[in-house]
Amino acid sequence: MLFEALPTATWFTPRSGETRLGQVLTWLPPVADIPAYNKALAHAWQQGQRIAIIGVPEGIGPRANLGRGGAEHGFHAALKSWLNLQANAHLVTDQILMLGALACDDLQQQANQLEVTEPSQLAQLRQLCAELDSRLSAVLTPLFSQGFRVILIGGGHNNAYPLLQSLATAKASPVAAINLDPHADFRALEGRHSGNGFSYAHAAGVLQHYHVMGLHLAKNNAASLQALTAAGFSYSSIQAIYQQGWQPLWSAQLAQQAQGQLPLGIEVDIDAIQGAPASAINYLGVSAAQACQFVAQLAQLPHAAYLHLAEAAPSLHPAGQAVGDMVCGQLLSELMLAFIGVDLDASNHATAAGQTDS
Repeated sequence: MLFEALPTATWFTPRSGETRLGQVLTWLPPVADIPAYNKALAHAWQQGQRIAIIGVPEGIGPRANLGRGGAEHGFHAALKSWLNLQANAHLVTDQILMLGALACDDLQQQANQLEVTEPSQLAQLRQLCAELDSRLSAVLTPLFSQGFRVILIGGGHNNAYPLLQSLATAKASPVAAINLDPHADFRALEGRHSGNGFSYAHAAGVLQHYHVMGLHLAKNNAASLQALTAAGFSYSSIQAIYQQGWQPLWSAQLAQQAQGQLPLGIEVDIDAIQGAPASAINYLGVSAAQACQFVAQLAQLPHAAYLHLAEAAPSLHPAGQAVGDMVCGQLLSELMLAFIGVDLDASNHATAAGQTDS
């Protein structure tokens, strides 16, 4: 199977008189191969689904980058919150297709047995990350080819590379990305990991425009920053945001992104957000509200093709995984809503309609 079986009833709690998202969202039927998958996607498109949500439960990429695991739990934390949200007039649920979690447990189990301190085992971890790239690209390319906008949750920021590569392949065009992240993830091409997804995409010739919002000037090595500049890419530092304020810098960057024509990937590393449980937890980043604004305003651009929510690691919350699941679940759900869009005036529309009809 291409995706793990996820019995939805275990992820939400029904309540009399209410309807949860878990009760109304459409799930992709089980598919064992790519032909069956393509057929199911075509059917979903005919039924009106336009936004596909996929999880990648892996922590291979961060560990292959000499970091901590834990990102494999991000998608499941998101489901606990997402599927319990209320289905009402403010959210168009019939456009959403839930794909489930990419089948990659075999790769994760192999990675769990490897030690990053052993050079040969580190090389194996990076090879597993490359295998994950291929597995993910196989399901992403048909999604973009069909025309779906994609929300990808969970795993490390290594998954930016197959996202960008698949989008470029499907659209037969180079692509652009904007990344809310203290790290540029533009490290050397030393084998695949979470720190070089964008440098690999650039080397492959698919990434033509790239901007990092909130980059930390002291958390990126000199070679990465030099490579980023040499590629013609740019960043707005978190230090500049602290000194000049978020809004003026963000407004200028949003205006620049609005002028773009290339298919655009919206990237959010959860460690950009203050106090969020992540592979590299950060207590001095942007606020959750700023992250939601970042996503919501970019999602309105006609060339925005996907949202990538990377590195959420609930098990790394200082109070334990149960609290981490709650925090990550709420945060990831809000970012998903920001991308999908909510009708802020739905209740007013309904009231006005009722007054007109009476």
